[in-house]
Amino acid sequence: MRFLDSSVFLHAYLKPRRALRPEEKRVKESAKSLLTRVDKGKDKVLISVVHLSEILNIVESRLGLKESIGLLSRILSLQNIIIVGVNKEDYEKAIAIASHYNVSVNDAIAYIKMKEFNLNEIYTFDKHFKNLPGTKIVQK
Repeated sequence: MRFLDSSVFLHAYLKPRRALRPEEKRVKESAKSLLTRVDKGKDKVLISVVHLSEILNIVESRLGLKESIGLLSRILSLQNIIIVGVNKEDYEKAIAIASHYNVSVNDAIAYIKMKEFNLNEIYTFDKHFKNLPGTKIVQK
């Protein structure tokens, strides 16, 4: 099992406002491929409610409410996506991690949940995860 970062959804779903450079096209195709693997049940992934909310808010603002609701319905229907909660203590830990490793609070929350579930691999296109020790970025 791997953690599934919101960056994967955002690269796969959002429509670019300009022509993509070759590297950006590669990232977009890779993100789509990762989500296809998850959608087909080939990979079991973990995501927090914080990251899920982040995805849904951005999809709604860029693609509309209907698309956001449809995405949530699909995610909830998949048995291989484990959604975990976040509490006050997680946020308290995240402040220290974010400050120490120079990452966002949401990245720190992902790291905390990864450690809680004994995961060291994450599907992400966010390079800040390289700052977090013992974290392997996977971009199949």
